[in-house]
Amino acid sequence: QVQLVESGGGLVQPGGSLRLSCAASGFSFEDFWMFWVRQAPGQGLEWVSKITPNGGSTFYTASVEGRFTVSRDNAKNMMYLQMQGLKSEDTGVYYCSTYENGAVRGPGTQVTVSS
Repeated sequence: QVQLVESGGGLVQPGGSLRLSCAASGFSFEDFWMFWVRQAPGQGLEWVSKITPNGGSTFYTASVEGRFTVSRDNAKNMMYLQMQGLKSEDTGVYYCSTYENGAVRGPGTQVTVSS
């Protein structure tokens, strides 16, 4: 079955950077759009970024455009999210998903942006 495992989160100061990773297994990763979604404290799931199966096109929600970069390595069944210029409002649990609404996702990785 689909298995997704996120890693790379942590505590970072405003303006800092983190790189999240997503390890995928149990499905034909190279055939699927992949998504990053996040959940801020007390909030619902929010779509952050998506990438086409071959990685040729990427899309971002407006609040992270220009700061975050999504990529994938289909040979390794991995997806990444490079986050720069982090802000306090980026705090939350980040999930990789095979659905834009996060319906199928991993356990998540916590990102905390605080001084």
